[in-house]
Amino acid sequence: MDFASSQVVGSQGQGQGQSQMALAQTSLAEDQFLARQQHWREFLGRDNAANAEMAAVQRLAGSEALAEAAAVGGTVRLVVSLDHVREFDAALAAAVVARPGELVAALEAAATDAVRAAAAAAGVAAGLVAVAVGFGGAFGSNQVSPRGLRARLVGQLVCVEGIVTRCSLVRPKVVRSVHYAEATRTFYAKGYADATAGGAGPAAGSAAYPTTDDSGNALTTEFGLSRYADHQTVGLQEMPERAPAGQLPRGVDVLLDGDLVDAVKPGDRVAMVGVYRALGGRATTSASAVFRTVLVASAVRVFGAGSLAMAGGGGGVPGARALADADVRNIHAVARRGDAFELLAQSLAPSICGHAAIKRALLLQLVGGSERNLANGTHIRGDINVLMVGDPSTAKSQVLRYALRIAPLAIATTGRGASGVGLTAAVVSDSDTGERRLEAGAMVLADRGVVCIDEFDKMADADRVAIHEVMEQQTVTVAKAGIHTTLNARCSVLAAANPVYGRYDPRRAPHQNIALPDSLLSRFDLLFVVADSMDEARDRTVSEHVLRMHRYVGGGGAPGGEPGGEAAGADEGAADDGAAAAARACAVYEPFNAYLHAGVAAAAPQQRTRTRGGSRRAAAEAAAAAAEAPRREVLSTEFLRRYIFFAKHMVRPALGAEAADDLALAYADLRAQASGEGGAGPAAHTTAPVTARTLETLIRLATAHAKLRLSPAVEPQDADVAKALLRLALFNERPADAAAAAAARAGARRSKTQKRARVGRSRGDSAGAGASDSDGASSDSAAEPAGAGGLRPMQAAAEAAMDVDVDDSGAAADDSLTADRARLFRAQLSRAIAERRLDEAESPWAFPDAFLPPVNAGLDAPFAEAEAAAALREMEAENRLMFRDGVVIMM
Repeated sequence: MDFASSQVVGSQGQGQGQSQMALAQTSLAEDQFLARQQHWREFLGRDNAANAEMAAVQRLAGSEALAEAAAVGGTVRLVVSLDHVREFDAALAAAVVARPGELVAALEAAATDAVRAAAAAAGVAAGLVAVAVGFGGAFGSNQVSPRGLRARLVGQLVCVEGIVTRCSLVRPKVVRSVHYAEATRTFYAKGYADATAGGAGPAAGSAAYPTTDDSGNALTTEFGLSRYADHQTVGLQEMPERAPAGQLPRGVDVLLDGDLVDAVKPGDRVAMVGVYRALGGRATTSASAVFRTVLVASAVRVFGAGSLAMAGGGGGVPGARALADADVRNIHAVARRGDAFELLAQSLAPSICGHAAIKRALLLQLVGGSERNLANGTHIRGDINVLMVGDPSTAKSQVLRYALRIAPLAIATTGRGASGVGLTAAVVSDSDTGERRLEAGAMVLADRGVVCIDEFDKMADADRVAIHEVMEQQTVTVAKAGIHTTLNARCSVLAAANPVYGRYDPRRAPHQNIALPDSLLSRFDLLFVVADSMDEARDRTVSEHVLRMHRYVGGGGAPGGEPGGEAAGADEGAADDGAAAAARACAVYEPFNAYLHAGVAAAAPQQRTRTRGGSRRAAAEAAAAAAEAPRREVLSTEFLRRYIFFAKHMVRPALGAEAADDLALAYADLRAQASGEGGAGPAAHTTAPVTARTLETLIRLATAHAKLRLSPAVEPQDADVAKALLRLALFNERPADAAAAAAARAGARRSKTQKRARVGRSRGDSAGAGASDSDGASSDSAAEPAGAGGLRPMQAAAEAAMDVDVDDSGAAADDSLTADRARLFRAQLSRAIAERRLDEAESPWAFPDAFLPPVNAGLDAPFAEAEAAAALREMEAENRLMFRDGVVIMM
């Protein structure tokens, strides 16, 4: 309502006068305006136990924001759900979406009266406060991406989902100016309303700043008595994963006023609700009818880490997919297979021949480890960074291209095509206002996604230094041009580079072939050397695969099933396409094709028999061999996407003590082997330095493998996979070679352990009566193999250091939940949903802050957090809901 006053000369009162100004703004007849206002009053005051709007009014009346706004005559914001309006009056909900300029002003007037009345009942003075109204809920066809903003939506209420790319500085915009005429000793006041103000449009009259009164007397502006409002412009861009292939993402300018300024920052994924308007600008002339369009926002919702949104497209998490019940059952069925990891890995990029270890690493990278944010402010990244260094023509770029296709969110760039500020963030000058603003780079836009960097070695040293912070702290700190801020860049890096001399020279040490500093290499979890070795059998396999690829012609001329037109038909409903497609379960497997799936054929080899000369016997033998050969299975790309999404966001494995011991021991072995100390033989050449970050790499790889198994705990088998993959990347040791080397090192270490044990027993003999017990314990520990015993002090230290990673909330409370309490919990949950204390439209709910109080309402013996967690786990086992990482999601 602050922006409603226009062409008002003299002092303007509040209360009834403010309603009259709203009348002038909307240009409605007084009876129509009052009738609409009364209708909105009936909506706000409806007699309903689940009247969320009146509850919000009561909370607003007692909030600190109201007291602050009352002191300066500002505004507070009330968010109204369109779903509730639709239940009250469907025609009213349709009208407010189609004609917000006619109805929003009446709703704001009714909300202002309701808030003032509630504040007066609470003893709070709120006579100068106005209420601005925002909207939430379902918008139907008016919920679009920036690409879907078309001419039909001009003047309508829309909800636009996208990613914030730039933010301007917050500037004051005059709302009401006060002037003083010295000659007549009179004060004059003038209100201003531009084209972005509320209502049907700008008020009539000149918006010129007055310098004289009607008699020509000079006016002096009283800046202390004038009123201003905060104003900010942000750029909202189409989400990269939703942009059609080969097309630039679309964007729209969004105007934020009042309490909405500084609500977002570059890189945030948001849903903004407002009126889509056309404004006159520089491009508008007498010979052109082109207008600048903006979104005047009235509500902003930032997608957080808990907004998994398992239905309706899921804008919160990049690439969120709605899963059908059949999908969840199929995912669990695949995870129970003994060869699940190999099946998933060989289904990644099946048209690439070989590179089995790189495919496993890519699979673990897409799933990622567990991110930790400790109470002391420490952030431990869970994203896995992978670097491939090798000869040309070894399919490194093809692996990057496949990652772009399969990853929910992926942004590609090249070493020469990207600068340091292009990857992180840049401070630029606005062409219209000349002010400085912040624009997000590729790594900020890829938050919660993957950044693929090809030709990584061609990047300048100064630009590579800029990504050091992103690869470890996962933030971008900007301190330039008067702007000091920190942006989130929680992304994985998949990079490809060439050796120093163009081809990898095996006679030189790895660090002489890789022209990258150790400070950067240590930030990559896995570094693979891809050498083009000359081997006749391998060359024959690759040549046959290339020839088969050239012979294959896919349907529609898309070789290899490349989804060139997968998103080409995306239009204004692109943001909601996932909801319709996800209601159906996707196919788990796709037919095996020998022309395409060379990677799968390499995983399940068959003996090839030539049948030249028309030999029937040879043909029969080939057919029999094919019948007896193992069945080669390939998971479909869509199922693979859903499996990765489910494993990444729905599984939070805890690091077990046994796996922690294995990882600590493996880290000690790696350090000893790299340095040549501890009886491990001479120092071995490594592709990357073995530092403390290597232990975190082991934890991340083991956690990612546990996620793929859908396991609640990281077990020794996960540690074994992590150790084998890391040894292959560091020392190029195959599993058989690694086992032999580990046995040799274990023998040397076992002799030292036994010697320490004998020393311990000799010391224990002097301990008195307890010596025999300690001797027995020492002999038992000495008999243990190196994998289970060994460095006990290091294991104890590692276990103590990793206690913070184990989420054991409610672990001991499962047995304390009785059957009666479980039935009571379910009844209370059903009652809370039926009475709208828990709105299913707002699912997922944060646990326990937003979820537990509505469930405990009216109970003499409320549920404790541990009890509620145990009950939720029981309901999750029955497939009634999902309870993961402090979030409750209704199925």
